[in-house]
Amino acid sequence: METLVFLFSFSALGILYAMNTIPEFQEPYMILATGVAVLVVVFLFYFLITRGNPPKDALFFVFAVFSFTCVIDLISALEYDGIISGFMEFYQKTGEPYLGTAYGIMMCYWDGIVHFIMYLMMISRITDRKAYRTLGLFWAGSLCANMSVFIGGIVAGKYGSEIRPAFWLNFLFLLMPVWGAITLFIRPKDRPLIGGYNAQHAQSMKLIWRPSDQILVLLLLAAMAFTALRGLAALDSPLEACSIYLKHYEPYLKDPVGYPRVMMLHLFFYGLPLLGAFVYGLLKPGCSWMSDWTVFLAGAMIQCQWAHIGGSLHPRTTAPFRIPDDAFWCVLAANLLYTLTPILVALRVYSNHYFFLKIAPFPGQTGLPNSEEKDTKYKDK
Repeated sequence: METLVFLFSFSALGILYAMNTIPEFQEPYMILATGVAVLVVVFLFYFLITRGNPPKDALFFVFAVFSFTCVIDLISALEYDGIISGFMEFYQKTGEPYLGTAYGIMMCYWDGIVHFIMYLMMISRITDRKAYRTLGLFWAGSLCANMSVFIGGIVAGKYGSEIRPAFWLNFLFLLMPVWGAITLFIRPKDRPLIGGYNAQHAQSMKLIWRPSDQILVLLLLAAMAFTALRGLAALDSPLEACSIYLKHYEPYLKDPVGYPRVMMLHLFFYGLPLLGAFVYGLLKPGCSWMSDWTVFLAGAMIQCQWAHIGGSLHPRTTAPFRIPDDAFWCVLAANLLYTLTPILVALRVYSNHYFFLKIAPFPGQTGLPNSEEKDTKYKDK
């Protein structure tokens, strides 16, 4: 099935070419109507061909339809970068002109390549009746961050006065990953939640005897400080540290397109509490929620940072907002380490999960301290 989805998705090229050559399809409301019609037709196509053996997971249809739109995003990015032409000129003018920003281009590359690969992998797992919950949470975090920053940046940035009908299609791509995330979070986990002897042994070790966790805690604390600094800078804090950082390190945060500011606020209000929670999860044994939320945030962080780093380096970002040459390697290293931190935490939880499991009571264990257990036995006698 994933092969069929892959091949059918490229039929988007024919639709884009036709719309680019027929003027009647290039009016703003016609673009919206055509977009809705195409999504409905693609959904019906997959619905009809799977009637004989319908997928047990409704998210199959989301992944199949979104695979089709991934090709459109990839064509958009390639055309804005001048690599191809003849498909998206109409959309650049009367559809969504903000896709031509540095952030929009990098976002489309991510969707057209990374999300496309993830969709095909998840479709393959669904078809084979295999679990994909971890990959699904990574996708949900990535696309939720992608679309929430994208929509917020459009409204809050300089393109807020140029919103056209096609803009409203973006809410579908925000609501679907939110629904998908809720569905996957409440679905039973792929791995056991209760541990025995191995979990008890792992949880008996203090942090001082877990050097890798010590490093992760330090990285998380540094990531929290970095998040707070950039969040306050995006809020125009009068603190001297924020002013210095904006002027000498990342002036891109003040780019009038609005995406960098919205992203920093997302990370400040949502990412920062999660980073703090992960520190707690590495210190306190038995935090079984770590396996889900670390993957979700890792997906969100890597997508945000891809678009942020790529956008700040892209030629479409004007010179005053690019990273200064004398701070280039410092800023790049800080951003890469910042991106890597939640990924390392997620890998830590996934590779050795005993510390984060609930402990199963052993036979004869009541869960009461020894003194209380003795008192209880004495009273029973």
